[in-house]
Amino acid sequence: MAGYFVDSSAVAKLYHEELGTSRMQNLFTSAEARLYISRLGVVEVQSVFAGKVRAGAIAASDAERLRYRFLGDLRNRSLRVVALAARHFQEAENLIRRHGTSFRLKTLDALQLAVALDLRGRGLVEQFVASDRTLCEAAEQAGLTVLNPESQ
Repeated sequence: MAGYFVDSSAVAKLYHEELGTSRMQNLFTSAEARLYISRLGVVEVQSVFAGKVRAGAIAASDAERLRYRFLGDLRNRSLRVVALAARHFQEAENLIRRHGTSFRLKTLDALQLAVALDLRGRGLVEQFVASDRTLCEAAEQAGLTVLNPESQ
């Protein structure tokens, strides 16, 4: 079974139609894929829904329905949540020190990468899935295999 760490930029595509949605749906429904999201990503996905309301892309009631579906997928373990640990914060600091001057590696993105690297080191994930180009570049620099659902 293949393991994937999914960033919130990719997960949100499962709940709102946009570029990359079909690719994420294929991954999500694959019997061969196991998807992991950090606890931080759980918060970020809900923030994405709120942002779509502020931007006028969806109504507040739609955001609540998306949130409900997302939380249901977490409950039934379609997305496996990984808790943040002290080692993830330490690795995020290391990532910023090593890559922060050559990439605009934001704090929360560094934490996401740290969790993905930890899961890869434990043999649980093979790919890092994100739609944020800068984050994808930073992940590649950190040694992760990247899948951007927006790319062909």
